[in-house]
Amino acid sequence: MKAEEVAQFLNQHPEFFEDYAEMLAEVVIPHPHGGRAIPIAERQILSLREKVRRLESKLGELIRFGEQNDAITEKLHRMTLALIGARDVDTVLHVLAFNLREDFSVPHVAVRLWDGYGGGTPAVGATASEEARAFSCALNGPYCSAHAMADTAAWFGETAQHLRSFAYVPLRNTQAFGLLALASEDPQRFYPEMGTLYLRRLGEIAAAALDRGRTEAAQR
Repeated sequence: MKAEEVAQFLNQHPEFFEDYAEMLAEVVIPHPHGGRAIPIAERQILSLREKVRRLESKLGELIRFGEQNDAITEKLHRMTLALIGARDVDTVLHVLAFNLREDFSVPHVAVRLWDGYGGGTPAVGATASEEARAFSCALNGPYCSAHAMADTAAWFGETAQHLRSFAYVPLRNTQAFGLLALASEDPQRFYPEMGTLYLRRLGEIAAAALDRGRTEAAQR
C-alpha cells in the first residue's frame, strides 16, 4: 500500500486506533529534533506543544497590533477634537501639521489646496501644479511610495533629497480639492504594502474640516 492509501484508510476508520491501542503504544518514530526514536504518543505531545507555542506567538502578535491600533485611534481622536475647534482654513492646516508632527511623529508634512480652498494661505493654493492636481484626482484613496510622485518633491524644499518614503492622501468632497503629503527619511515609514485605513480616515476628517473652514469664512 502507498502511504497515501494508509493515511486515507486511517482517516476513514478512526476505530482502528481503539482496536489496536496497545500496538500504537509500542510504535516508535523519529524524534523531530534528534536522531533517537520516541513513542508515537510522545511525538503527539511534542506536536501539541509546538502548536501551543505557535498559537501563543500569534496571540502575542495580535495583542501588540491591538495595542498599536488603540494608540493610533486615540491620537486620531485627539486630532479630530482639535480640528472641530478650528474655524478657518489656516487654523485647520496648523492643527493638521502640528498633530501629525507632534502626535504621529511625521517629520515632514505638506498640503496643497485649490478650487478656492487655499484662501489667503501662502503655503497652499496656486503652488499646486496641474500635474499634482491630476495625480490627486486620480487617487481612489491614500497612496504610499518610496519616491515622490508628480512634482511634489519640491514641496519639501531642501530636505527632499533625503526623503525615502512618502504617503499621499487626497482631500475631497464631491471631487478632489487638495492633497496632503507626508514624508520621512525612514524607508519603512510609508511603503506600498502598508495598511491605509487610518490614512483614509485622516483624509476624510481633514477634508471635512477644510470644507467647513472655507464655508464659514465665506459667510463672514
